[in-house]
Amino acid sequence: MYYSDTDSLSGISGRMRTKKRPAILETAMDNNPPLRSSGRQVKRKTFETEEEEDGCEKKYRKCEKAGCTATHPVCFASASERCAKNGYTSRWYHLSCGEHFCNECFDHCYRSHKDGYEKYATWKRIWTSNGKTEPSLKAFMSDQLVPFWVQCSKPNCAKWRQLTRDIQMTASSAKTYRCGMKTHTTVKSENTDPCSLSEDLRVGEVEDNKWYSMLIVPPLLKDSPAAPFLGAYYPDCVGMSPSCVNTNRFHNEYSSMKMNSSEQSKTIQSSGMSPYFQPFYQPNECGKALCVRPDVMELDELYEFPEYSRDPTMYLALRNLILALWNINCTEVLTPQKCANHIVVRGLVRIRCVIEVEKILYFVTRKGLVNTGVLTVNPDRPLLPSCYHKKNVIVIGAGAAGLAAARQLRNFGIKVMVLEARDRIGGRVWDDYSLGVTVGKGAQIVNGCINNPIALMCEQLGNKMHKLGDRCDLIEEGGRVVDPTVDKSIDFHFNAMLDVVADWRKDKKQFQDVPLGEKIEEIYKAFSQESGVQFSDLEVKVLQFHLGNLEYACGSNLQQVSARSWDHNEFFAQFAGDHTLFTSGYSSIISKLGDALDIRLNMPVVSINYSGDDICIGTANGTLWMTQKVLVTVPLTLLQKNTIQFYPHLSERKIKAINSLGQGVIEKIALQFPYKFWENKIQGSDFFGHIPPSPDKRGLFGVFYDMDPQGKHCVLMSVISGDAVAVIRDMQEQQVIELCMKVLKELFKEQEVPDPVRYFVTQWNKDPWTQMAYSFIKAGGSGEAYDIIAEDIQGKVFFAGEATNRHFPQTVTGAYLSGVREASKIAAL
Repeated sequence: MYYSDTDSLSGISGRMRTKKRPAILETAMDNNPPLRSSGRQVKRKTFETEEEEDGCEKKYRKCEKAGCTATHPVCFASASERCAKNGYTSRWYHLSCGEHFCNECFDHCYRSHKDGYEKYATWKRIWTSNGKTEPSLKAFMSDQLVPFWVQCSKPNCAKWRQLTRDIQMTASSAKTYRCGMKTHTTVKSENTDPCSLSEDLRVGEVEDNKWYSMLIVPPLLKDSPAAPFLGAYYPDCVGMSPSCVNTNRFHNEYSSMKMNSSEQSKTIQSSGMSPYFQPFYQPNECGKALCVRPDVMELDELYEFPEYSRDPTMYLALRNLILALWNINCTEVLTPQKCANHIVVRGLVRIRCVIEVEKILYFVTRKGLVNTGVLTVNPDRPLLPSCYHKKNVIVIGAGAAGLAAARQLRNFGIKVMVLEARDRIGGRVWDDYSLGVTVGKGAQIVNGCINNPIALMCEQLGNKMHKLGDRCDLIEEGGRVVDPTVDKSIDFHFNAMLDVVADWRKDKKQFQDVPLGEKIEEIYKAFSQESGVQFSDLEVKVLQFHLGNLEYACGSNLQQVSARSWDHNEFFAQFAGDHTLFTSGYSSIISKLGDALDIRLNMPVVSINYSGDDICIGTANGTLWMTQKVLVTVPLTLLQKNTIQFYPHLSERKIKAINSLGQGVIEKIALQFPYKFWENKIQGSDFFGHIPPSPDKRGLFGVFYDMDPQGKHCVLMSVISGDAVAVIRDMQEQQVIELCMKVLKELFKEQEVPDPVRYFVTQWNKDPWTQMAYSFIKAGGSGEAYDIIAEDIQGKVFFAGEATNRHFPQTVTGAYLSGVREASKIAAL
């Protein structure tokens, strides 16, 4: 919090210099006439001081700032030859309780006829051209003349020392500083151990909140690593000094104050950072997941740090610094000391910044914004302080959500154990390697890579993702490729129908909901009757393809999906950017998340009794486990079928929410061939579509993906969705393969299609510990159900998984983030 100085220079302008008396002529001490800063009166002052010294009594003047503790201020500036030093001046100008400059140094810089004015005027021009705040003389002194403070890097010392005013501090010099050193220069000391010298008494006052409340100019960082990310902002609005070269350069380059995501991506790429790392919104930008406004505190930040609500400058400067450092290097733990080295700001306020950056780092770490993913953390050096460690947690389920939470909790220093019903980890993430290339039996596509934690973990592991192209040729049975203009026309009509659904639901209550399939059919009939337009047979088939694709996205037949809430998550910011094929598979992430965790396999949980102080967890083999907190991450289907008995029972509200969601089922098929017979026809596309010959065949191998489009492996993967899942449910694997080969031979009828060498077909619907692919909102349901399922019970029983993430359901990303979310909640209690 920063208060306006009652003697602030903000009101002193060029106009005041000609029309008003200078501020230095304000009331002086009692019985002393005001002193003017002329040579004659300086001599008079000197004479008076000498007389007082002869009488063993020296004359001082206190700082006039109400509440300032400095009884004998010392001028840090020494800009003028007539600087008062630690003697008498007609007025002291207050920057903080330990930092003042005298009236003589004020005159030296502020008066146009003085030697120091040119430097101040030059600084003022730079500040005005780049910044938004007023270039007052106090801001100039804080930015240019207050000495730097550095901390001794010896662990057994860590004392703060003030550098001489002419020394410029850098991140590297701060990292290596030792007592008795100047920057890169050793200073001889009479004392054999410079660390034994006492620390300046002013340092101890900085921790006091009163000292902070008396700070006049908020800290603006120099050479902040956040500058490449924030070139479109006024530097002083995001905690950086407008006088620095890097902020100056970026502001001039983007003087229009606009930079879109692609421009920012190019800037980041040029500095060697991943283009998928964009932690900050650009001006006038919105709707990008896991982004923060660099110039505004979020609600949870204000709740955690209410002291910054009046002036958030320091918080924004430090938070932006932390996020930038993490995005620059996400492969190493970001520690308070690493952050502190990059806090380049003059004055005692740097000490306060170093104190505060530790608190802010712990907060954003707990929230999962930094120090997350598959980061390896030394268990002897946990990410959070010991006050967070006094609890133990059991996580039920070793899928993406459970492992994410367990990894976070372990890294925080909290004791955690995972109970998994299967003989493997991963849950609905399960990769197959038998076809010569990684094929996900579950998830393998990453939808939107910008700020996606999957992209972050790929960066940490050095894994690459293949960007999927936009081209998707549609092929009819019989081998004819659909004219792209037909596809484009039907795609337009299909999206128009969804727009009509969006308009229809605007004023509809939950009880007025209808199935999405029914509503689309109603709109299609109304369009045909009112317009007189009749689709051709081919156009009807192409429409069926798009409906099948929508069923694949929803995980269900559209007759079960809510028309009112089918895309409820689109009301929240979503992940933007490339859609990619995770060529190395999600299992590479899952296995790394599970490293060094205490995971007990073949341990299906059947009961959770949370009626006492401790929670009792029962497993199928009769083992009982006691814990303080439990996190349930089992699939939605198992909650709906009461696979786990809760004592006391779950509330009716939570049970209703659980049952209002549907359990979508998707099956996959993958085939390895001796050669790529499809290559010539699709001409290097990553996938191609199969136009269903009739509505009852919709969803049966709707899209085929080339699993190695740029390599030599000849593998196709396809999906079965909607009503087609029921068609193959009771088939043998060989029967499904024959059905798929029949379709492929129709699509490539003009050529020979070889028999597959190897293959597999998934059966998720028969997996006792899954029985589903992902959730959807049933007709009559609401997106609020996700939030209700996610609510903890008495601060003891917690829930995670894709069906608890309202913003990102149906995805591994959503499951992972739900685990991070619950780990944060558990740690905070």
